[in-house]
Amino acid sequence: MVMRPLWSLLLWEALLPITVTGAQVLSKVGGSVLLVAARPPGFQVREAIWRSLWPSEELLATFFRGSLETLYHSRFLGRAQLHSNLSLELGPLESGDSGNFSVLMVDTRGQPWTQTLQLKVYDAVPRPVVQVFIAVGGDSQPSKTCQVFLSCWAPNVSEITYSWRRETTMDFGMELHSLFTDGQVLSISLGPGDRDVAYSCIVSNPVSWDLATVTPWDSCHHEAAPGKASYKDVLLVVVPVSLLLMLVTFFSAWHWCPCSGKKKKDVRADRVGPETENPLVQDLP
Repeated sequence: MVMRPLWSLLLWEALLPITVTGAQVLSKVGGSVLLVAARPPGFQVREAIWRSLWPSEELLATFFRGSLETLYHSRFLGRAQLHSNLSLELGPLESGDSGNFSVLMVDTRGQPWTQTLQLKVYDAVPRPVVQVFIAVGGDSQPSKTCQVFLSCWAPNVSEITYSWRRETTMDFGMELHSLFTDGQVLSISLGPGDRDVAYSCIVSNPVSWDLATVTPWDSCHHEAAPGKASYKDVLLVVVPVSLLLMLVTFFSAWHWCPCSGKKKKDVRADRVGPETENPLVQDLP
C-alpha cells in the first residue's frame, strides 16, 4: 500500500515552507477539464498527490515510485485520470463539480511544491427564444414605420449575458435603438427598407454561447387593428412600468393628503350632535 508515502507527503506539507500558486479553470457540464500540474524548471517529481479541498476534502490521485493511482473513493471515482506529466483530467463534469483542488509534489531532493486551482463548472447555454411584439401605430408614429420590441430569453442559466446583432454589412448603431432589462429587450423602428433585415439575440456565459435570429419586418405585415392582439403584446412590455408609476403616485398622494384626519374629525362631530358642546361627553342609554 501507499499509506506510508502518503503520510510522509502530508508531513512535508505541514512542516516545510511551500510555494503556492493559484489559477482558475473554467469548463461546462458534460465536458472534461485538464488540471495542469505546473512546477518550476528542473523540478524532478518523486512523489505527488492530488486532492479536492472544497466543498469536501477528498483524495483523488497519487504518484509514488513511478506508479499512477486514481482508484480512491471520491465523487470523481471513474471520472479521474492522472497523466504521466501528473496533470489530472476530470470528466464528464457535473454541475456540482465546482471547487478547489491542490496538487502537492516533492522532488528528488525532498523539496515540496504545492499548486492550488479553482474549477468552475457552468451549464451550457441553450438556444434562446426571441419573441416579436408590434406596437400599434398612433398619430405620432410616421406612416409606413413599424415600431418593434424584440424580447430574448434563455432559461436556467447563471451568469448569462445578452447582446444583439444586426445581420447586415452595415454597422449596427446601438445609439439609434433602445435596450431594456439588461439587454433582453430591444426596441427598434423599421421602415420599408428594413424588410429583409434580420436581428440576432446572442446569449453567452463564460464557457458557451448560442443565438437565435428573426426578421421582424415579417411580423409588421400581420399587425392587427387597434385594440387587438398586437396592442395586447405591447402591453406586456408597457404595463409593468405603468403599474409601478401608478403605485408611486398613489402612495405619494396618500402620504401628503390630510383627508384621513378630516374624515375622523367629521365622524366624531356627528356622534356628539349639535346640542353637545363637549366632545368628551357621551349619551347615556
